[in-house]
Amino acid sequence: MTTASRRALVLLQNQLNLWKPTGIRRSCLQCQAPFLPSWRYQSTGISSPSEQSESIHHPHLTPATPSSLEVNGKSYQTDAWTNVPQSILSLIPRRLHLQPSHPVALTRKLIESRFPSPTFAYYNNLSPVVTVAQNFDSLGFPADHPGRNRSDTYYINKNTVLRTHTSAHEAEIFRANASEGYTISADVYRRDAIDRSHYPAFHQMEGARMWDRRKVPGGDIAKAVWDDLARMPKHNLEVEDPDPTVHPERNPLQANHHGIEEVEAIAAHLKRSLEGVVVELFSKAKQAAAAADTLNASAEEPLKVRWVEAYFPFTSPSWELEVFWQGDWLEILGCGVTKQDLLINAGVPDQIGWAFGLGLERVAMLLFSIPDIRLFWSKDKRFLSQFGDKESINRFKSFSKHPECYKDVSFWLRSSSNSAGGGLKSNSQDFHENDVMEVVREVGGDLVENVRLFDEFHHPTSGRKSLCYRINYRSLERTLTNKEANDLHARVKEDLVKKLGVEIR
Repeated sequence: MTTASRRALVLLQNQLNLWKPTGIRRSCLQCQAPFLPSWRYQSTGISSPSEQSESIHHPHLTPATPSSLEVNGKSYQTDAWTNVPQSILSLIPRRLHLQPSHPVALTRKLIESRFPSPTFAYYNNLSPVVTVAQNFDSLGFPADHPGRNRSDTYYINKNTVLRTHTSAHEAEIFRANASEGYTISADVYRRDAIDRSHYPAFHQMEGARMWDRRKVPGGDIAKAVWDDLARMPKHNLEVEDPDPTVHPERNPLQANHHGIEEVEAIAAHLKRSLEGVVVELFSKAKQAAAAADTLNASAEEPLKVRWVEAYFPFTSPSWELEVFWQGDWLEILGCGVTKQDLLINAGVPDQIGWAFGLGLERVAMLLFSIPDIRLFWSKDKRFLSQFGDKESINRFKSFSKHPECYKDVSFWLRSSSNSAGGGLKSNSQDFHENDVMEVVREVGGDLVENVRLFDEFHHPTSGRKSLCYRINYRSLERTLTNKEANDLHARVKEDLVKKLGVEIR
């Protein structure tokens, strides 16, 4: 070897050692090739990582991404931000909230019945693909809000996401100003935990009611709202509402935009409207429980609700509505007086009103006694045949109870890992728990009931961190063989290494 060659080799080795954090592997577990710092790829012809990254990058750790994705017949270009898998895209055409005899759709229709047209318009067919501006910017999400992270949100590309909430459409509906009120029902998508109450695709419903200062007699919003309230049906609910409508610290008035008299009237209208929803839903649920002979003693008492002060970024003052059901207080929805900045930014500064939002699956699980959120996505006729196309509630009857199958997976994180997450192509070693969930979900799908962090360990010498996750493989429809569970678990381990760059213990 020539002197010049030796110098070049030493220089390269020094660069690698200067860059390399202490205590991490230098080579790929799959091909044993040395890892290179991301800047080195600019001279290799391999696709260059983002300038945001200072961590290692290796082609084996990043799955290939197609150049475009098709959603609802429309093609979208992909880029370094793309993280939505095909398994999630395959859920979009399901539209459970529009299937006539599905419990999600039945719940939606029961709630809609309390918000009649033409006062309220119904928006149930809005595309799940929205811009980052719609999903975040229009609602005032700060640039560093964790909801924007790829660990939490499914990105089609840098500027396009699958909506994470129905509020992504709020500004455009306010701007259109086609009716005094509206409801939106839609499928929404979030990278989330795996358990019996969380699923990466679920359904939200939100509603709003506005009054326009230019249109009400004399511009008197408070009188107009009280007059509307007087025409609404009353109920015999037992209501606990101990707190004042506004509180300067806990539940502030938007003093720059609203008078206290206006907010008192709007809060009363909001609460009466949503109390009516509880009557509609839980009166039918009580009838169904009585018919199934599953009504306990506490449920035979009159319906009770209570209002609890809350904080939401889009309303102030804000509340949560809880209902006393089967012996427990259960949160049903969140609501409040709409933030005036949203209306101003939407071009309707003279309007004022209220808004609410809820999760349809959460409510449906209570009403129909459905124990596992995965069931909503089941195509098994033993599940779907239990619900009719009328706006009635039938208690779910379990058709199987298959055994649990627990498997543990332990791995070392790389020393360069941090909590930014999202599996950016430019930084495959960034770690977030949702990345683990996504890997397990992609392999096991609905054969995985839950995943939880079981143990963690910090090595006293190297400082490396080890995590152990416990995975419960259990089908809703049949008994899994031990071989099936072992095969799934082996693939999970393989993909954890390949996609997240961890080292299996």
